[in-house]
Formats: sequence, C-alpha cells, structure tokens
Amino acid sequence: MRHLHQRNIVLGSTSAYRRELLARLRLPFAVVPSHVDESPLAGESPAALAARLALSKAQAVAKLHPQSVVIGCDQVADLHGTALGKPGNFDRAMQQLQAMRGQTVLFQTAVAVVCLENRFCEHVLVPVAVKFRTLSDLEITNYLLLEEPYDCAGSAKSEGLGIALLESIESDDPTTLIGLPLIRTSAMLRAAGISLLGAP
Repeated sequence: MRHLHQRNIVLGSTSAYRRELLARLRLPFAVVPSHVDESPLAGESPAALAARLALSKAQAVAKLHPQSVVIGCDQVADLHGTALGKPGNFDRAMQQLQAMRGQTVLFQTAVAVVCLENRFCEHVLVPVAVKFRTLSDLEITNYLLLEEPYDCAGSAKSEGLGIALLESIESDDPTTLIGLPLIRTSAMLRAAGISLLGAP
C-alpha cells in the first residue's frame, strides 16, 4: 500500500507512546527529534504552551524535511491553570498526584501538521477532562512503584494501570489522552494530501 502515500511522513517526536499511536494508521513514517526548548513563556497558559510547542516542533522538523508532511505534538496537564509537566522522578510524581486527587485536570493535547513544500499548516488543541479519584497516599505510592510513569505529563498512564486512578475521562477522541489525537491527526493528514485508505 506504500504507493497510496504521496508524501513522506515524519513524526517530530521521540515519544514511544506517540510512535505506537501513529503506527496504528499503518503509514510508513520516520522519527526526527525536534530539539525545541519546552520551557514555558512568562504568563503562558497550559493550553497556549501545548499549542505553541506542537507547532514549533512541527515547524522545526519541517525546515529539515521541507518535502515531507511533519507531525508535531505536545501535551500539558492543566490543574486549574497550573501546568504540570513530566515529573521525571518519584518525588515529583507523588506531589503531582497528591495535588490532582479528587480534582478534574485538563490534559491540553495539541497536534500540528506542516508541509513547507505545499505550504500546508494546520494545528489544533484537543483538551481532555480527567477526573481523578480521591486517592490515598498508599494508592499513589503503590501505583508509582508499579508503573513508574515519570515520563508522562501528569504522572499517570491511562492506557495502563493509571486507569485505576481515574473516576472519568471526557473526550471525543480516545487516543488523545495517550498523547496523539488520531481522529484529528488523520483529518489533517488527509487535508495535507496523505491517503490513509486509498481514497481522498
């Protein structure tokens, strides 16, 4: 089916989660890190941060691969306007989950698709509302020791044991919380000239 894909696709992310998600579309793609500074700007909201970084990542990689269709992504956990990034270790993950217990957290997930050659550029923000259970410290500790989700924004893997931390998820795109909203991504790829199923 390779002949159906008019342009090369590049994922501007080294995230294993996003690679797995994009692979579900059964399209050949390359992975190129964007090396974009992910530091927030002064006064920048979590939603604005995610949107800016997704577009910046796609644009940075597109400059290296101007004939390709490049996908950039970012996700920021938004706790009442405070951005929660990847914790990196047990202690920070513990603090994040303690702050989020009993709360509704917006996971601001952004995706951008850019192709410089045909001047295509679209990006979208897809928030997911996640209600965390009122967790005990013991539950949080046991979860972190079992799953070690230190590379995930918000310290929880909803596709794994992290689902046990949650009370509800509100989203119209079930892959969004994992890190790449495939419904929106598929629509933008089609708009950029990528044939997913052999038809426009």
